[in-house]
Amino acid sequence: MKLRIKGNALRLRLTQGEIRALAERGKVESRTEFPGGATLLYRLRTDKTIQEISVSYKDNLIEFTLPAADAERWCGTDQVTVSGERDVPGGTLQLVLEKDFACLVPRPGEDESDHFPHPDAGQGPGRC
Repeated sequence: MKLRIKGNALRLRLTQGEIRALAERGKVESRTEFPGGATLLYRLRTDKTIQEISVSYKDNLIEFTLPAADAERWCGTDQVTVSGERDVPGGTLQLVLEKDFACLVPRPGEDESDHFPHPDAGQGPGRC
């Protein structure tokens, strides 16, 4: 799972295996280890009691929560993206969940074997 942060936007990209794990177990997570022993954990889980995507941050954990019905639809179809926004002081925080596509132009050292096939594959050069 990839976490991308840009300003007030958080984006998670999930591979095919991670989408399967979310559908089967209701949770998928990853971590980044830092020098000195600190760890950033980021998680996506489903919840039957909520109506819209949300996120929290506490104790080095960024946790996205997705309504179970939205997760079922996303995991079980070719829907690419689930998104929403949450109010934060001074504006909004954009939340985006995406299926991770293979790049159109392979990058050396990048393992994309579990990525979703890019919908524009075979249509000329492009980007991820």
